[in-house]
Amino acid sequence: MSKPQQTLRIQWLVLCFTLAELFRFSHGDVGTAAQYDPPYLPTACYGDDASQFPENNVFGAAGEGTWDNGASCGRQYLVSCLSAEQKGTCVEGQTIQIKIVERATEAASQASSSGTTIVLSATAFATIANSSASKINIEFQQV
Repeated sequence: MSKPQQTLRIQWLVLCFTLAELFRFSHGDVGTAAQYDPPYLPTACYGDDASQFPENNVFGAAGEGTWDNGASCGRQYLVSCLSAEQKGTCVEGQTIQIKIVERATEAASQASSSGTTIVLSATAFATIANSSASKINIEFQQV
């Protein structure tokens, strides 16, 4: 292989690796999350069928921006805490996968903060942030 061909090949490989890195680190949407406590009743999505809750209690209720006229029921999201008003609130490097089981505005218990993108179960919230926080900034991506 000639020197110009080798140089071109190296440039091509560098470009491919660079693009691969960009796509690998692509992020989802940014929003806010609150938490809510039991009772958890998935009436908006599943009526009285409590079997729709994941066994690990890591789930959430869709805020109006993610509700999508009920199409969000059952969707799975990867969620991580980006920041909060109080420094040190986020659990660094922790990402959870949640299932949407409810509409936030119809949840049986009040969210710790209104108007958020997603309201997380107490278990889900405590996995990615200090449970004493009322609202956090999140990154979320549908899977």
